Amino acid sequence: MTQPTPSTPDRRTVLRGVAAAGAVGAAGVALSACSKASYGGEKAAGDQAGAKGPVTVGKAPTVAVGAGKVFDDSRVVVTQPTKDVYKAFDARCPHQGCLVNKVEQGVIKCPCHGSQFSVTDGSVIRGPAASGLPELPAKVVDGDIVVG
Repeated sequence: MTQPTPSTPDRRTVLRGVAAAGAVGAAGVALSACSKASYGGEKAAGDQAGAKGPVTVGKAPTVAVGAGKVFDDSRVVVTQPTKDVYKAFDARCPHQGCLVNKVEQGVIKCPCHGSQFSVTDGSVIRGPAASGLPELPAKVVDGDIVVG
């Protein structure tokens, strides 16, 4: 009586398995690039600045006319579209929740998928975001930008 011997996969079967595992791993990496954790999206979770009352986010002189500044700690972007007019917006991109990271040439930019927003009213200039950045109440008090 002979006992059946366990079959061992041939070299081709092993290589196919390795290739399939690599493809699944690469797909997982590609999909995670669109997650909220990418580009600070995880940090973006939580309350909006000023949700629990007014918060000082920075100094007014740091925001130039026609430009803006992202205040990462407060998750707010503040712009000054015209002299002495300050606007504050939630810095979380409505597309996937990533934090916008810069303001250039009158445009607020999101690094995740390229959405762009107006410094004047937070509206979408270029998607994939389907809606603009929510505006927050902002004022300057003794040279400080207060949001909320």
